[in-house]
Amino acid sequence: MTSALSITRAANPPRAAFLDFPLGHTVGKPHQRELNRSIVRDGLRAFETLRAPGDVVMLPYEWADDDAWKDSVMRPRPAGSQPGSKQRDDRVERHAVPQYQTDADRAAADAAGACPTCVWLDERPNERT
Repeated sequence: MTSALSITRAANPPRAAFLDFPLGHTVGKPHQRELNRSIVRDGLRAFETLRAPGDVVMLPYEWADDDAWKDSVMRPRPAGSQPGSKQRDDRVERHAVPQYQTDADRAAADAAGACPTCVWLDERPNERT
């Protein structure tokens, strides 16, 4: 079970069930036992049908009616940018192009080919709903 699709792809487990929920909520929202049980049950059922190494089944549950929740959990905000917030967000802002620490890192990545951890990949092999 995973809520981090790009990380799961990079780790390439034999099989996985993906739930598009915030990290830390891999089996659903707190205090919603029936939802939690359904997600776990469907995730386990998926493992009965996944056959090929690297297969990922996309579980059909939704955290909210739209993807607006991702704005607050997946996009960094400077400390104090939210009214009344004392939280500090130390995440590094994401870039559309890969960032490297050294030229040697860039050369090694270029030699390896496409980045398997990029969340913006158009091709999604071995995924099914």
